[in-house]
Amino acid sequence: MRFLSFLILWCCTVSLSWADTMVLASTTSTQNSGLYDYLLPLFEEDTGIQVRVVAVGTGQAIRIAKNGDADALLVHHRPSEDAFIAEGFGTERFDIMYNDFVIVGPKSDPAGVSQTQDIQGAMAAILNSGASFISRGDDSGTHKREQALWQRAQLLPKGVWYREIGAGMGAALNMAAATGAYTLSDRGTWLSFGNKQDLSILFQGQAELLNPYGLVLLNPKRFPHVQTQAARTLAAWLTSARGQAAIGSFRVENAQLFCPNAKNEQELDKKYCPAQSLLK
Repeated sequence: MRFLSFLILWCCTVSLSWADTMVLASTTSTQNSGLYDYLLPLFEEDTGIQVRVVAVGTGQAIRIAKNGDADALLVHHRPSEDAFIAEGFGTERFDIMYNDFVIVGPKSDPAGVSQTQDIQGAMAAILNSGASFISRGDDSGTHKREQALWQRAQLLPKGVWYREIGAGMGAALNMAAATGAYTLSDRGTWLSFGNKQDLSILFQGQAELLNPYGLVLLNPKRFPHVQTQAARTLAAWLTSARGQAAIGSFRVENAQLFCPNAKNEQELDKKYCPAQSLLK
């Protein structure tokens, strides 16, 4: 009888422990920037829910969620997020924040990227010059955006100058710094990156480079085991005044990395991200 009582108590304890923990499949850019190290302790303090982050490229994060191995998804490639919901894997998407992409390269700028007037011209300048370009090549949100930029410019990147490394943003920036190459980076990772060496931002500030992040809830009918309530609590907190203010307040070396943009927090958006804040 004592054993049965102990077993019941143990099962209840484990159940409560699971209910207080959730898994978030997300991107390397949010993790590597230090944002989660700043945000999630605040969330846990307010709600008692611990979030375990699986930080990978957007494509891999979505595959993890499609396997039901996460309770929520926070990534930055809107077409993939919409498809995830349309295919029945998710139920809702919430605007959380945004930053932007930048083209970085050697300060000498051998391709003349900084002299171009638009993103199509910038991509063409790199290709036509034959200057080295490092592509993440990892199906991440950044890699997907890079591919879209080449396509929009009606260009096909091919040749020894174009190197797909199949690795994260930090590795791409390290390789670009070591070889004097260009690459596309999200601003958050760039600002928090410590090995810039001779690299500098050479092109930025156009609408095509806007980088929105969304939180997607998994479909409990498809994945009955997911921690739906915990995921909804995270969504509510991230889109609340407290969560949005925390995102807007996050700094690395006094530089803002992300702008909050939950639809019901327009005043916060204006407060923390004036027009000139990121897209200069």
